Amino acid sequence: MAEKSQSFRDVLVWQKAHAFTLAVYRVTESFPKHELFALTAQLRRAAASVPSNFSEGFRKRTKPDKLRFYNIAQGSADECLYQLILAHDLRYADATPLQAGLEEVSRLLQGYINGLERDGT
Repeated sequence: MAEKSQSFRDVLVWQKAHAFTLAVYRVTESFPKHELFALTAQLRRAAASVPSNFSEGFRKRTKPDKLRFYNIAQGSADECLYQLILAHDLRYADATPLQAGLEEVSRLLQGYINGLERDGT
């Protein structure tokens, strides 16, 4: 049996989500200034919501509470995906590498959720 993580920082999905968020912050630095309070802020907020909600859910004691926060993280990941598509279509950035990273985060998050539902812990 695998050793249980003591901190959200030990979990691969959080590590990848945090790296994705840092990449989003770097990419959005080059967005047009008129997007600062629009797409830039919205994308950064949604990106940060993924690891934030994962970490909040990690600390919850009951399975339904955990799953609720992990589901919010999934929704934020989907929101990010659309915003990356928009940024790409507006030619603000080549969002392809970010989309690939986000897809990995989404797969890992879904796997974590599936394991929680299966194990019940």
